[in-house]
Amino acid sequence: MTGVDLHLVTYFVAVVDHGGITKAAQSLYISQPSLSQAIRTLEKRLGVTLFDRAGRRLELTEAGRRFDDAARRILADVDRAKQKVDAVRELKAGRVDVVTYSAFSIDPLVDVVRLFRERFPRLAVRVLAADGPAGVLSALRAGDAEIGVMDSSAEHATFTAIPITEQELVVAAARDLVRDLPDTVPRNAIRSVPLVIDHSDQNTAALFADLVDDEARNVVVDCAMPAAVWSLVEHGTAATVLPRTVASTQLAGARHLTLDPPLRRPWDLVLRSGLPSPAAVAFIAAARAHAGIDSAPEHRDW
Repeated sequence: MTGVDLHLVTYFVAVVDHGGITKAAQSLYISQPSLSQAIRTLEKRLGVTLFDRAGRRLELTEAGRRFDDAARRILADVDRAKQKVDAVRELKAGRVDVVTYSAFSIDPLVDVVRLFRERFPRLAVRVLAADGPAGVLSALRAGDAEIGVMDSSAEHATFTAIPITEQELVVAAARDLVRDLPDTVPRNAIRSVPLVIDHSDQNTAALFADLVDDEARNVVVDCAMPAAVWSLVEHGTAATVLPRTVASTQLAGARHLTLDPPLRRPWDLVLRSGLPSPAAVAFIAAARAHAGIDSAPEHRDW
């Protein structure tokens, strides 16, 4: 379905249900030429002929019948998602409990929570701090939180993971500390730069492997507290590795080095199996909107 707009799917189903362009156009309040063009656009994007136009009444081709089944599933999924979000909008009060750890406590959590609150001002968010991915899963398992934000590469066992997007990571350092390095720097060149990072999480350690020497001697401070890390960078104690969005806001005066090859960390929303609460569905929609993804959830059991 890549490249197919939702309104084209809606138009296609209307033509099928009304048996032709004329009545479908009337029901959609658009002109017949516009609807005909929309159907041709849909066929061009799919690379198939959906209707047999030989007779007076449009008949579905074999490809059209297959697409009809898929189109109705898509519209049903979107309708269910909208109903979930509408249900949340009608709540006078409610809360979603979210758990994460330092790697995601600023990016993406701050922007997702901000967007969630803009869309659902009657609902609150409680954010819990965890000690890495294992702590996130432990909080979900215990029922302390409903949604976890964590590294996509981390093992999540029987939990449901919803891929969202990824962070671009850069090196931020006081200018004197990296004055001999270019703006775009090979990863292995960072092995000679003192670092302050949270090196306790195995997934983060694996991600940063190219930046750390064989005995981790250039990790001069192992710290999981973002504010302390930023202060150490500002004072020239060491460089750090963090999302570009965080570097631009929290360490604007530092130098930001792009890594070659680029270093990216994908992240997921993780939930226990079962039906999420309406507030959780709304939070998922906000996270997907933050990432520029269609807000209809991917999990078909919702």
